[in-house]
Amino acid sequence: MADQKKQYAKVSQLRPFDTGVTLIVKVVSAKVVAQRSRAHGRFSECLVGDETGMIIFAARNDQVDLANDDNTLILSNAKIDMFKGSMRLAVDRSGRVEAGEPASFKVEESNNLSLIEFDRYDVAV
Repeated sequence: MADQKKQYAKVSQLRPFDTGVTLIVKVVSAKVVAQRSRAHGRFSECLVGDETGMIIFAARNDQVDLANDDNTLILSNAKIDMFKGSMRLAVDRSGRVEAGEPASFKVEESNNLSLIEFDRYDVAV
């Protein structure tokens, strides 16, 4: 059986409601939004990116401990949630967040996908 090289998506390829995405990103900045007890959950908004762009990653609970400035993260089975018309990257119970080797790339800070507003259109079928 041949060893398959894992395919990683790039931040610039992300689209609303994407699911099952695997990325390697670097944390540009992390801001703890809710710091409650471990039983009630913790939440942090992190700006993460790669050489193609940046996006806000909504880190929850134990993910908050890994999402520190300049850390490299491997996000497996990630998804895009929409929040007030903007994309947010999230990893729920079906995915994994792991610390990765320090990334060699420089984050492309001029392309922040979370600043793009999407309008919602309901289409009758």
